Amino acid sequence: MTTSTTVLRLDGGPLSVHRSGDPAAPPVVLLHGAMLDVAPLIWRHLIPALAGTRHVIAPDLPRHGGSRPWTGTLDQQRLEGVLDDMLDRLGVARAPFVGLSMGGGLATGYALTRPERVSALVAVNPGALDDVRPWQFVTWLALRSRPALRWTMKWLASSAYLRRSMVDALTEGERTRDFAEVMAMTEAEARARAAHGEAALDDWQITAYGPRRMRLNHLPHLHRLAVPSLWVHGEHDTAVNEAVVRRAASLAPGGRYAVVPGAGHLAPLDRPDEVNALVMGLLDEVQPVRRRK
Repeated sequence: MTTSTTVLRLDGGPLSVHRSGDPAAPPVVLLHGAMLDVAPLIWRHLIPALAGTRHVIAPDLPRHGGSRPWTGTLDQQRLEGVLDDMLDRLGVARAPFVGLSMGGGLATGYALTRPERVSALVAVNPGALDDVRPWQFVTWLALRSRPALRWTMKWLASSAYLRRSMVDALTEGERTRDFAEVMAMTEAEARARAAHGEAALDDWQITAYGPRRMRLNHLPHLHRLAVPSLWVHGEHDTAVNEAVVRRAASLAPGGRYAVVPGAGHLAPLDRPDEVNALVMGLLDEVQPVRRRK
């Protein structure tokens, strides 16, 4: 199954949207994570698994992959508007959303504010579920310096540390499936961010922080989540606390919790078959399709 790329010209910048499967099939939207993530990287195993029966829509979020340059601050509210524009341009009224990390937090907020556009939610190691993060004030203070964040990105793009950090982030390290391709895409994204003068972190992450508490926290609102939801945690994820994901599943009406054994924060790369099965299981419940024999 081939993947095509559509570039939408939106207010603020271009949005590169990777699409696979029959456009007439039921749609599903995949949202990747922050920093050096792009849709073809994190969803490299899920896209072909879904494309046989669904219309897969996987954007490179603004300032990622082919979606640059962009102007302005890309916080939760702005990115929700980008998703509105994308669905409108593609003629999609409503779809299930699957998101990792930042993408999971973005999809959760979108489901809360636009329940008419989201039919189900799968949040994998999602962000925006904390009231207070470790080293809250120190992190908030560090995030005030945009020049430092841009310098960090330039250093990462030219440093051997990038490979070491990626090896450490993947539970199987260099034994990860398609590691060479994964590393090449990560390095290419680092170079692109540095070339465009972008920060090491996304606006979504930066604006989420306050000095004493998180400014972006979906937990108090999850009781009104109006769609079926699955909350997935990688067993060895150190970026998102397991208890936080469990709590989100308990607060969301009808929410379910699942753990991916042996996976870390980048669960779709660490344990792609297990993540694929979880996503497809929920989608088959809320959006049944006929599979080819």
